[in-house]
Amino acid sequence: MWKTVLRRVLLMIPQLFILSLLIFIMAKQMPGDALTGSIGGNVKPEVLEQIRRESGWYDPWYQQYWRWISKAVQGDFGKSFQYKQPVTRVIGARAANTFALALFATVLSYIIALPLGIKAGRNPGSKFDKGVILYNFISYAMPSFVLYLFTLLLFGYVLKWLPTMGSVDPHIAKGTFAYFLNRMKHLIMPAGCIAVLSTTGTIQYLRNEIIDAKTQDYVKTARSKGVPMKKVYSHHIFRNSLLPIAAFFGFQITGLLGGSMIAERIFNYPGMGNLFIDAILLRDYSVVNALVMLYGFLNLLGSLLSDIIMSIVDPRIRIE
Repeated sequence: MWKTVLRRVLLMIPQLFILSLLIFIMAKQMPGDALTGSIGGNVKPEVLEQIRRESGWYDPWYQQYWRWISKAVQGDFGKSFQYKQPVTRVIGARAANTFALALFATVLSYIIALPLGIKAGRNPGSKFDKGVILYNFISYAMPSFVLYLFTLLLFGYVLKWLPTMGSVDPHIAKGTFAYFLNRMKHLIMPAGCIAVLSTTGTIQYLRNEIIDAKTQDYVKTARSKGVPMKKVYSHHIFRNSLLPIAAFFGFQITGLLGGSMIAERIFNYPGMGNLFIDAILLRDYSVVNALVMLYGFLNLLGSLLSDIIMSIVDPRIRIE
């Protein structure tokens, strides 16, 4: 298996190279540039043009790409025009917030999805099952920004139970228990909303797999041997029903790391998604290129993690 993992990792190199080339070319096609917004209005046009020439904006695209990629492979993605700091430092300051949000949202989604999916699958056609189906329908059909705005209005401005922006209050000292609690308080709304909207697939897969597993021969054999139904569910049906969920687990984690842009924007949460939107609006090419490369790497990593998890959960499955 480890040889296959190494082969998949090596295969990522040309994939990331092609992605970097496409992203760099598309970023250069964006109208305007970062200098226009970062230079004061009293700067003369000729001075602005000189800065552009010194920065290499008029060099052929392949020369600009080579300068960028040769430094990127060494971990240097350039300097942000907006923040006047290295791109790695700008992204690193936001990455911890996005990771905490993704981790909390993932835990909440499984806390919600697993009990609902299991109970609905064990009692198909019941009132509870119909309620779960209705919940799935609503959460799947509802636009994410509608739920985000409603939650922000209700719990942030009407009831005033939770903070409406940021990741932590600035007056709290780092490293204290109060700091941890305050960070968790800032995570409740965005992570809770993301979790509610991301449970649909897990619930539906788990419910359907449990219903289908009841008719399988191994369940009938276990029941004919006198195995209690509770043990059949816990040792046979539930374990086999987790396989489709395990297949998407890697994608779900990496997807949340790169896919919480709308939530971060609406809740004004300082994560990578919010940074990505700002970088596009401000034409901060260095940050845009680095983040897209990071998101591409996360997607490839999610595919690899899903295959590894599948081989661990089900010994019959091996990566070939």
